[in-house]
Amino acid sequence: MHNKVVYRTAQALSAAGFDTLRFNFRGVGLSEGRHDAGRGETEDFRAAGNEAERLGGLPVLAGGFSFGAAVALRAIAGDRRVAAFVGVGLPVATESSADLPRPRVPALFVVGERDVFGPPSRLREFVAGSGEIVEISGADHFLEGKLVELEGAIRRFVAGLSVFVGEP
Repeated sequence: MHNKVVYRTAQALSAAGFDTLRFNFRGVGLSEGRHDAGRGETEDFRAAGNEAERLGGLPVLAGGFSFGAAVALRAIAGDRRVAAFVGVGLPVATESSADLPRPRVPALFVVGERDVFGPPSRLREFVAGSGEIVEISGADHFLEGKLVELEGAIRRFVAGLSVFVGEP
């Protein structure tokens, strides 16, 4: 939740007029529970979605960074409240692509050119037309020194989402 990529993503969405909700998965930081290899974390994400709806209404833009992006894809599959998705550093090299559903809503995937956990070539194979990919030149998985580019990609994406016109 306090990772600079997550923070800057939330900052970009907030600047675009969205309310944001960041949370830790079970066993992270001061949260209770233990890591559950994505199963329990998917339920954590759904619970956060319920809270986002309660606090901010609908529609919801969902997203995550790295492991969180993979969990988000699993959690939003079939969730009619979710109108868009932003995934940063989706770890397609470490997650089974067969286990990751492709989003059925407008989606942005941001990846660093040198991301070893989610290499751009593997991400392109996974996305296969189910979303927009922004590859940040010279960036690693944590987008070190490239967070301004991350924010710009997110702002451009959300500016083109007609479903949120008048909503954020």
